[in-house]
Amino acid sequence: MTHDARVRILYGYFRSSAAYRVRIALNLKGLAYVQQPVSLVKGEQRGDDYLALNPQGLVPALLDSGVLLTQSLAICEYLDDAYPDTPQLLPAAPALRAQVRAAAQSIACDIHPLNNLRVLNYLKNELQQPEEARNAWYRHWVAAGFAALEQQLAASVGQYCFGDVLTLADACLLPQVFNAQRFNVDMTPYPLLAAIAGRLAQLPAFAAAHPAQQPDAA
Repeated sequence: MTHDARVRILYGYFRSSAAYRVRIALNLKGLAYVQQPVSLVKGEQRGDDYLALNPQGLVPALLDSGVLLTQSLAICEYLDDAYPDTPQLLPAAPALRAQVRAAAQSIACDIHPLNNLRVLNYLKNELQQPEEARNAWYRHWVAAGFAALEQQLAASVGQYCFGDVLTLADACLLPQVFNAQRFNVDMTPYPLLAAIAGRLAQLPAFAAAHPAQQPDAA
Protein backbone atom coordinates (compact mmCIF):
# COMPACT_ATOMS: atom_id res chain seq x y z
CA MET A 1 0.00 0.00 0.00
CA THR A 2 1.20 3.47 -0.84
CA HIS A 3 0.19 6.51 1.18
CA ASP A 4 -0.10 10.22 0.51
CA ALA A 5 0.61 12.08 3.76
CA ARG A 6 -1.34 15.06 2.46
CA VAL A 7 -4.57 13.05 2.35
CA ARG A 8 -6.55 11.82 5.38
CA ILE A 9 -7.22 8.13 4.70
CA LEU A 10 -9.63 5.91 6.59
CA TYR A 11 -8.99 2.19 6.19
CA GLY A 12 -12.21 0.38 6.99
CA TYR A 13 -14.97 -1.98 6.01
CA PHE A 14 -18.47 -0.73 5.29
CA ARG A 15 -20.18 -2.97 7.84
CA SER A 16 -17.58 -2.70 10.61
CA SER A 17 -19.20 -0.89 13.52
CA ALA A 18 -15.77 0.33 14.65
CA ALA A 19 -15.16 1.95 11.26
CA TYR A 20 -18.77 3.20 11.25
CA ARG A 21 -18.23 5.11 14.51
CA VAL A 22 -15.06 6.75 13.16
CA ARG A 23 -16.90 7.79 9.99
CA ILE A 24 -19.52 9.43 12.20
CA ALA A 25 -16.84 11.23 14.20
CA LEU A 26 -15.09 12.53 11.08
CA ASN A 27 -18.41 13.69 9.65
CA LEU A 28 -19.47 15.42 12.87
CA LYS A 29 -16.18 17.28 12.95
CA GLY A 30 -16.40 18.23 9.27
CA LEU A 31 -13.06 16.60 8.46
CA ALA A 32 -12.61 15.48 4.86
CA TYR A 33 -11.26 11.99 4.25
CA VAL A 34 -10.95 9.35 1.58
CA GLN A 35 -11.74 5.73 2.20
CA GLN A 36 -9.53 2.74 1.51
CA PRO A 37 -11.75 -0.33 1.81
CA VAL A 38 -10.35 -3.39 3.56
CA SER A 39 -12.62 -6.38 2.96
CA LEU A 40 -12.99 -8.42 6.13
CA VAL A 41 -14.91 -11.07 4.21
CA LYS A 42 -12.08 -11.53 1.70
CA GLY A 43 -9.48 -11.52 4.48
CA GLU A 44 -7.70 -8.40 3.25
CA GLN A 45 -7.09 -7.39 6.88
CA ARG A 46 -4.69 -10.34 7.11
CA GLY A 47 -2.71 -9.40 4.01
CA ASP A 48 0.93 -8.40 4.37
CA ASP A 49 0.29 -4.84 3.17
CA TYR A 50 -2.40 -4.17 5.73
CA LEU A 51 -0.59 -5.94 8.56
CA ALA A 52 2.35 -3.65 7.90
CA LEU A 53 -0.02 -0.80 8.76
CA ASN A 54 -1.87 -2.44 11.62
CA PRO A 55 -0.32 -5.63 13.02
CA GLN A 56 -3.60 -6.43 14.81
CA GLY A 57 -5.25 -6.93 11.45
CA LEU A 58 -8.30 -4.94 12.53
CA VAL A 59 -10.20 -1.99 11.10
CA PRO A 60 -10.34 0.92 11.23
CA ALA A 61 -6.99 2.60 10.82
CA LEU A 62 -6.62 6.29 10.09
CA LEU A 63 -3.71 7.95 8.36
CA ASP A 64 -3.70 11.63 9.26
CA SER A 65 -0.88 14.08 8.57
CA GLY A 66 1.43 11.14 8.01
CA VAL A 67 0.54 9.55 11.36
CA LEU A 68 -1.08 6.11 11.40
CA LEU A 69 -3.64 5.60 14.17
CA THR A 70 -5.59 2.50 15.21
CA GLN A 71 -8.40 1.60 17.63
CA SER A 72 -11.63 3.49 17.00
CA LEU A 73 -12.01 5.18 20.38
CA ALA A 74 -8.37 6.29 20.36
CA ILE A 75 -8.88 7.69 16.86
CA CYS A 76 -11.97 9.62 17.94
CA GLU A 77 -10.20 11.10 20.96
CA TYR A 78 -7.23 11.99 18.77
CA LEU A 79 -9.56 13.89 16.46
CA ASP A 80 -10.84 15.91 19.41
CA ASP A 81 -7.30 16.70 20.54
CA ALA A 82 -5.84 17.38 17.10
CA TYR A 83 -8.75 19.51 15.88
CA PRO A 84 -9.96 21.49 18.92
CA ASP A 85 -11.76 24.04 16.75
CA THR A 86 -14.20 21.40 15.47
CA PRO A 87 -17.23 20.15 17.46
CA GLN A 88 -15.93 18.17 20.42
CA LEU A 89 -17.02 14.58 21.01
CA LEU A 90 -16.09 14.65 24.68
CA PRO A 91 -17.37 17.29 27.13
CA ALA A 92 -14.93 19.54 28.97
CA ALA A 93 -16.36 18.87 32.46
CA PRO A 94 -14.38 15.98 33.99
CA ALA A 95 -17.33 14.07 35.47
CA LEU A 96 -19.46 14.30 32.33
CA ARG A 97 -16.42 13.50 30.19
CA ALA A 98 -15.90 10.29 32.20
CA GLN A 99 -19.59 9.38 31.90
CA VAL A 100 -19.53 9.79 28.12
CA ARG A 101 -16.38 7.69 27.93
CA ALA A 102 -17.99 5.00 30.09
CA ALA A 103 -21.03 4.77 27.82
CA ALA A 104 -18.84 4.63 24.72
CA GLN A 105 -16.60 1.99 26.24
CA SER A 106 -19.55 -0.13 27.37
CA ILE A 107 -20.36 -0.48 23.68
CA ALA A 108 -16.91 -0.53 22.09
CA CYS A 109 -15.13 -2.56 24.78
CA ASP A 110 -17.83 -4.80 26.26
CA ILE A 111 -20.59 -5.47 23.70
CA HIS A 112 -18.81 -5.19 20.36
CA PRO A 113 -15.72 -7.38 20.96
CA LEU A 114 -17.86 -10.40 21.85
CA ASN A 115 -19.83 -10.12 18.63
CA ASN A 116 -17.47 -8.94 15.92
CA LEU A 117 -16.79 -10.93 12.77
CA ARG A 118 -13.66 -12.72 13.93
CA VAL A 119 -15.45 -14.04 17.03
CA LEU A 120 -18.45 -15.20 15.01
CA ASN A 121 -16.12 -16.84 12.50
CA TYR A 122 -14.29 -18.62 15.34
CA LEU A 123 -17.58 -19.93 16.67
CA LYS A 124 -18.45 -21.12 13.18
CA ASN A 125 -15.17 -22.51 11.88
CA GLU A 126 -13.25 -23.63 14.96
CA LEU A 127 -16.02 -24.54 17.40
CA GLN A 128 -18.40 -25.76 14.67
CA GLN A 129 -21.34 -23.89 16.16
CA PRO A 130 -24.43 -23.81 13.92
CA GLU A 131 -25.94 -20.50 12.81
CA GLU A 132 -28.75 -20.71 15.35
CA ALA A 133 -26.27 -21.02 18.22
CA ARG A 134 -24.09 -18.19 16.86
CA ASN A 135 -27.08 -15.89 16.58
CA ALA A 136 -28.18 -16.80 20.11
CA TRP A 137 -24.69 -15.91 21.34
CA TYR A 138 -24.86 -12.57 19.56
CA ARG A 139 -28.28 -11.66 20.88
CA HIS A 140 -27.38 -12.69 24.45
CA TRP A 141 -24.43 -10.32 24.73
CA VAL A 142 -26.20 -7.45 23.00
CA ALA A 143 -29.17 -7.86 25.35
CA ALA A 144 -26.94 -7.89 28.42
CA GLY A 145 -25.09 -4.77 27.27
CA PHE A 146 -28.16 -2.87 26.13
CA ALA A 147 -30.05 -3.59 29.37
CA ALA A 148 -27.25 -2.00 31.37
CA LEU A 149 -26.82 0.91 28.96
CA GLU A 150 -30.57 1.64 29.04
CA GLN A 151 -30.28 2.13 32.80
CA GLN A 152 -27.00 4.05 32.53
CA LEU A 153 -28.47 6.64 30.19
CA ALA A 154 -31.81 7.07 31.98
CA ALA A 155 -30.45 9.95 34.05
CA SER A 156 -28.67 11.74 31.23
CA VAL A 157 -30.79 11.21 28.13
CA GLY A 158 -32.19 14.11 26.12
CA GLN A 159 -32.46 14.10 22.37
CA TYR A 160 -29.24 12.11 22.42
CA CYS A 161 -27.31 10.00 24.93
CA PHE A 162 -26.22 12.98 27.00
CA GLY A 163 -28.76 15.73 26.75
CA ASP A 164 -29.08 17.54 23.45
CA VAL A 165 -25.38 17.65 22.53
CA LEU A 166 -23.86 14.95 20.35
CA THR A 167 -20.99 13.02 21.93
CA LEU A 168 -18.75 10.02 21.40
CA ALA A 169 -21.45 7.89 23.05
CA ASP A 170 -23.83 8.67 20.18
CA ALA A 171 -21.15 7.82 17.61
CA CYS A 172 -20.86 4.41 19.26
CA LEU A 173 -24.55 3.76 19.87
CA LEU A 174 -25.98 3.97 16.36
CA PRO A 175 -23.56 1.45 14.80
CA GLN A 176 -24.26 -1.02 17.61
CA VAL A 177 -28.02 -0.65 17.15
CA PHE A 178 -27.56 -1.13 13.41
CA ASN A 179 -25.72 -4.39 14.07
CA ALA A 180 -28.32 -5.51 16.60
CA GLN A 181 -31.06 -5.00 14.05
CA ARG A 182 -29.10 -7.03 11.49
CA PHE A 183 -29.26 -9.93 13.94
CA ASN A 184 -32.94 -9.40 14.76
CA VAL A 185 -32.40 -8.23 18.33
CA ASP A 186 -35.73 -7.11 19.79
CA MET A 187 -35.30 -3.45 20.71
CA THR A 188 -38.62 -3.25 22.59
CA PRO A 189 -36.94 -3.62 26.03
CA TYR A 190 -34.69 -0.66 25.24
CA PRO A 191 -37.02 2.25 24.39
CA LEU A 192 -34.47 4.93 25.28
CA LEU A 193 -31.78 3.42 23.07
CA ALA A 194 -34.22 2.84 20.22
CA ALA A 195 -35.50 6.40 20.40
CA ILE A 196 -32.02 7.93 20.49
CA ALA A 197 -30.87 5.76 17.58
CA GLY A 198 -33.93 6.76 15.57
CA ARG A 199 -33.11 10.44 16.01
CA LEU A 200 -29.42 9.95 15.29
CA ALA A 201 -30.14 8.09 12.06
CA GLN A 202 -31.86 11.19 10.67
CA LEU A 203 -28.85 13.47 11.16
CA PRO A 204 -26.71 14.09 8.05
CA ALA A 205 -23.38 13.15 9.69
CA PHE A 206 -24.81 9.83 10.83
CA ALA A 207 -26.78 9.11 7.65
CA ALA A 208 -23.69 9.68 5.49
CA ALA A 209 -21.76 7.18 7.64
CA HIS A 210 -24.37 4.42 7.20
CA PRO A 211 -22.88 1.21 5.78
CA ALA A 212 -25.14 1.33 2.73
CA GLN A 213 -23.65 4.70 1.74
CA GLN A 214 -20.03 3.50 1.66
CA PRO A 215 -18.04 2.84 -1.54
CA ASP A 216 -17.49 -0.83 -0.66
CA ALA A 217 -21.11 -1.54 0.30
CA ALA A 218 -22.13 -4.96 -0.96
